[in-house]
Amino acid sequence: SLLEIACEARGFRAIFFPEFHCELNFIEQCWGYSKHVYRELPVSSKEADLERNVLAALESAPFDAIRRFSTRSLRFMDAYHKGLIGKQAAWVSKHVLPDTMIMAELETAKLT
Repeated sequence: SLLEIACEARGFRAIFFPEFHCELNFIEQCWGYSKHVYRELPVSSKEADLERNVLAALESAPFDAIRRFSTRSLRFMDAYHKGLIGKQAAWVSKHVLPDTMIMAELETAKLT
């Protein structure tokens, strides 16, 4: 694609993620965080203000938040890899439990 060609010309590699799976894409979560911050900034129609607001919003995500988004995505991937679905994966992504305990509890509850 043209995007891949443009990225490669600048020394970057384009990585495409599945559509509509923001829980698997921590970059999408960072973007959502920045959009939330942008909405909280003063509204303006001046181009200089808009540019300043966009840059402030993009720079707003602290490193620990980016790390949390990454960890959350990895937990979702692990849950899906283990055969969990939807609400199960969402629950597991918020809890840190030993692998054997998770699967044993789910089997006991007849959720697998």
